[in-house]
Amino acid sequence: MYKNKITQALLISAGLTVAATSFSTIAAEVPEGVKLSATQELVRGNGTEVESLDPQKVSGVPESNIIRDLLEGLINQDSDGNLVPGVAESWETADNKTWIFKLRNDAKWSNGDSVTADDFVYSWRRLADPRTGSPYASYLEMTTMHNALDIINGKASVESLGVEAVDTYTLKVSLDKPVPYFASMLVHTSMKPVNPKVVEKFGDKWTAVGNYTSNGAYKLDNWVVNERIVLARNEQYWDNQDTVINKVTYLPIENQVAEMNRFLAGEIDVTYEMPNEHFKRLNKEYPQDVKVTPYLCSYYYEFNTNRAPFDNVDVRKALSYAIDRDIIAKFVVGKGETPAYNFTPLATNGLEVEMPAYSKLTQKERVAKAKALLKAAGYDSNNPLNFSLLYNTSENHKKVAIAMASMWKKELGVTAVLENQEWKSYLDSKRQGNFDVSRAGWCGDYNEASTFLAIMRDGHSQNYPKYSSKAYDKALDDALAATSSDVRSAAYKNAEALLAKDMPILPIYHYVNARLVNPQLGGYPMHNPEDNIFSKDMYIIADK
Repeated sequence: MYKNKITQALLISAGLTVAATSFSTIAAEVPEGVKLSATQELVRGNGTEVESLDPQKVSGVPESNIIRDLLEGLINQDSDGNLVPGVAESWETADNKTWIFKLRNDAKWSNGDSVTADDFVYSWRRLADPRTGSPYASYLEMTTMHNALDIINGKASVESLGVEAVDTYTLKVSLDKPVPYFASMLVHTSMKPVNPKVVEKFGDKWTAVGNYTSNGAYKLDNWVVNERIVLARNEQYWDNQDTVINKVTYLPIENQVAEMNRFLAGEIDVTYEMPNEHFKRLNKEYPQDVKVTPYLCSYYYEFNTNRAPFDNVDVRKALSYAIDRDIIAKFVVGKGETPAYNFTPLATNGLEVEMPAYSKLTQKERVAKAKALLKAAGYDSNNPLNFSLLYNTSENHKKVAIAMASMWKKELGVTAVLENQEWKSYLDSKRQGNFDVSRAGWCGDYNEASTFLAIMRDGHSQNYPKYSSKAYDKALDDALAATSSDVRSAAYKNAEALLAKDMPILPIYHYVNARLVNPQLGGYPMHNPEDNIFSKDMYIIADK
């Protein structure tokens, strides 16, 4: 019988110091009596053409979906979001500052090379190196890995990063501050390894078909830009014998209706998302196909605070107060999303939030405040505000943008000109600061409030609004230095209050994950709030 064996590590809870991680083995077997299909091929919708398949050079969900199948980090997650061993068989810490990881000696790259501690040293140095230009370089700073910030800022050599290979299969990591949730941060895409020999040989071409060397359950087999990316089983993968799916195809479909139609025609097993306007019908007519799961993800708009008039907090607040979040969440999106008045999803571990005062007003009262703020900033019917609203290609994003623009026009006389860009151009515009207001979404890289709040820190590589607040940065420092969960929660509460006061971003709603999933796909995770889906843990059930 095919089965997926999962070894589950004991998750180190926030604030707990342990001598070593202990393990228990659980088996996620195909249920008794279930007959597997003779053809184990999976087709997944993936939203858009990916920016890259280099783990140190990407920042989006579509890229991570594929890289998760190709590359394996030290630690993975199971279907419930619990930490499980990846390349690391075990790990330990005595103080949450010095961490020791024991790598399995049977982990191999698809070219037959052994996966070693040196590979992780090389990859994490590469992430920090300014020459790499990683959009996720600041993630290393968030770990407090020794010298990470100085390396990122070009003030120290990459060799001084707090990571070393003690021997071939032992990795030591030195943090400057205790981070009890450090292990959970290692699941992230940017922390996955690359093969040093391959990267050095091919440079930027290492991600091409024929060059790509993976250590995950799959290897890159074919890549037709804007059409498909195909993965085949990696026979060198240490747990290949327990992988069931033989082939995974990712389709970059930006139009949700087109993706829905291809699913209903039997061409796709898992969609990237669903068209908002069809959700109720699909839920009624195809209830066995509709899957709605929790998702640690926030939908918001970013203000370019370096560009007038969005350097004026009154303008930012006016635009925020004027929108009706209930209408957006319940009717424009309408799949179970909740209106957002804070950045971090309320279900995030370690978060306590006091809702801002404006959230407790009626919508009529909020609009009245918005009009007064906008007028105080110098804008009214005689001097109307006009600006550009950037969003990436998606019918769902377009519908939200149209609704937002309509509300601003009706309530404030403001004109928002919609600007649509395809994924790569959209990311480049944000990184270059070429926008007035931009659609944004942030999904937790791990289940702890800092994964959201840290990106608004001054200088963070994902801080596209260019928000700068010493008080805010101090709140995050206080959270990191906290010796108890209560103190940490209080610091996060303070940080959220400052975001509401300064309004560099406009929270709109907190996501759920709604997809169409083939009922013959077994092992689909229903309880992973970070939506980390591993194709290796799923299987195709035979027709009845």
